Amino acid sequence: MEDNEKSFLECERWWIYVILMTAAGWLGAFTYSLRGGVFCNAQTGNFVLLAMAIGNARFRDAAYLLIPISAYFLGAVLSELLPNFVKKSRIIRWDTMLILIEIIIIFILGLLPEDAPFQITQIAVNFICSMQYNTFRQAQGIPMATTFCTNHLRQSGNYLVKMIKKKAPEYKIRFSRHSLMIAVFVFGGILSTMFCNLFLGKAIWGAAIILFFAFADLLYADLTTEKDKFDKKPRGH
Repeated sequence: MEDNEKSFLECERWWIYVILMTAAGWLGAFTYSLRGGVFCNAQTGNFVLLAMAIGNARFRDAAYLLIPISAYFLGAVLSELLPNFVKKSRIIRWDTMLILIEIIIIFILGLLPEDAPFQITQIAVNFICSMQYNTFRQAQGIPMATTFCTNHLRQSGNYLVKMIKKKAPEYKIRFSRHSLMIAVFVFGGILSTMFCNLFLGKAIWGAAIILFFAFADLLYADLTTEKDKFDKKPRGH
């Protein structure tokens, strides 16, 4: 991790990742609670279900699973292609625009009636989670995921051992940052579950409210403190 804090873009700040992980926990709990009992933040589960469907000769189910997998794939592709077009505007960065896109999509999903097909929300969340995961890659020099916890759990265990053995400050920082990401993800899931019980489908708007804080912070940086840094890429890209 670089020791010069000023060298990082606003979209690389660890508090932005805290916000993104909280919103991801919210979306994960929402889709599982109200939209078909699935997690849309990552695709490992869908690939397992795909393999099981093929193994059981349920080819129609297998074909359906290609839809959310394809949505996730498309999100990754677009998040690689669009930044170059957005950069030419010299107004806001792709990272900022992505969060705005997420907020708009989440707002629209909250308008859907409760009897709308679950697949609409599932595919949309797959899409935006893929773009977010591929766009936000490092928090102040530390590689991080923003839509699921598996890597954070592994890294927490890794750096806990290193912290105990070597007692280096860097390991303590990395352990605390990865542990924090898990904690806020769970916190977002807890809040989402509570709001789902109260507001049903409208509860998804909570994720948009959380993301708005990141959007406002990044937009301010784009228009003021970082308006001359549009050509600088975040680390990991």
